[in-house]
Amino acid sequence: MTTAYLTDKRFTEHDFPGHPEHAGRIEAVWQQLGASGLSEQLLHIAPTAASDEQILAVHTLDHLRRLIAVAHGERTVRLDPDTYALPVSLDAARLAAGAVIGAVDALLSAQADNALAIVRPPGHHATAERAMGFCLLNNVAIAARHAQSVPGIEKVLILDYDVHHGNGTNDIFYADPSVYFISIHQSPFYPGTGALDETGSGAGRGYTLNIPLAGGHGDGSYRRLFDEVVRPAVERFDPDLMLISAGFDAHWVDPLAGTQLTLGGYDHLARECIGLAERLCDGRIVFVMEGGYDLSALANGWVNIARALLGQDEISDPYGEATSAMDERVIEPLIDKLRRVHGL
Repeated sequence: MTTAYLTDKRFTEHDFPGHPEHAGRIEAVWQQLGASGLSEQLLHIAPTAASDEQILAVHTLDHLRRLIAVAHGERTVRLDPDTYALPVSLDAARLAAGAVIGAVDALLSAQADNALAIVRPPGHHATAERAMGFCLLNNVAIAARHAQSVPGIEKVLILDYDVHHGNGTNDIFYADPSVYFISIHQSPFYPGTGALDETGSGAGRGYTLNIPLAGGHGDGSYRRLFDEVVRPAVERFDPDLMLISAGFDAHWVDPLAGTQLTLGGYDHLARECIGLAERLCDGRIVFVMEGGYDLSALANGWVNIARALLGQDEISDPYGEATSAMDERVIEPLIDKLRRVHGL
């Protein structure tokens, strides 16, 4: 099994001291992949920056021009209360999007069987028109559109299990039946979107599956949701490519959220996704780094994804069981409603 690995030291140049989304996040992942001996088992591919054309397949010209204006300045800018940009940030964001594009290309050219893109700034909150939620460009959305330019790739599945709703990805593909967007997220919570009845519009109606969870749900709830809702939905869509927006901020130690997943629960999700990709789309799956703000949970989570992609069984989990996860039976009314609304 060959697993492509795309990352770049230049991602650390986008940094703001004291901000939750800082350069130390990606440095922790690099360190853990190296210490585990996994880095040398992966196929390193140097990313190249996304072009204006690739970015504008997803984002508006006004949005790109705003980021270019910051790049031509001399200071750090707050684009909103949560989101910062430095003069170097657009370069980092182009490279992040380009890394996910490169991961897709590695699969479609048979250079690798699967891939992981360890990137920042993250992307899933960035809408077509604006940066928000720590995100400047929507990395998975740009890569999905790029993939569809390749003959044979028509249907792309994006599964987002960051603890925050991927509102940007949701909105970009809301009317598009060729991209099926699934999000499992804590609700109510930032950014306040992702209600169960947000299912798409026009030709895209039914191709958005939002799974809003109250804080406190853990491994059992996620396992049941995957078995009873996510898996049948993905199988029905039958994608040509799977992109996973993987955030480790649903882990029970994460300081920004209140969900109770463990690293074992995360590992189960990743392996289930890999199994679906192997059955449905010749194993073509790319895991893309989004959130996660406890450095150890984040780093060990990505070690586990790398092992799963390589076909190894070992799991790293320095934290163990969650302290106060809800009983999984509490999820049954939500599962029933999701199955009803989506005809599963």
